[in-house]
Amino acid sequence: MQKLPKAIAVRDQLDRASTSMVLNLAEGNGKFTSSDRCRLFDIARGSALECAAALDVLACQGRCEWTVVTSGKERLRGVVSMLVGLIKANSGYRLQEGD
Repeated sequence: MQKLPKAIAVRDQLDRASTSMVLNLAEGNGKFTSSDRCRLFDIARGSALECAAALDVLACQGRCEWTVVTSGKERLRGVVSMLVGLIKANSGYRLQEGD
């Protein structure tokens, strides 16, 4: 991200979304109730998906190579998968697919 000019709006959005993802994950882990944890994990998951979309925008604008985008999105896929696991593990009150 350091290679991108600061004037690009999506660069700032990617920075904010990636920061939000990490901070909400950390805050969620500090909560005592499952519903509070899940709410923050949901927000972190949304921020991770927002990061993936920002990478797509950068690639479509020709500001980032698709190989870099693909690598970043693979990392984000792992993060989202982990967050979904945390949400499921902490959400006995939610209906889940297959229930």
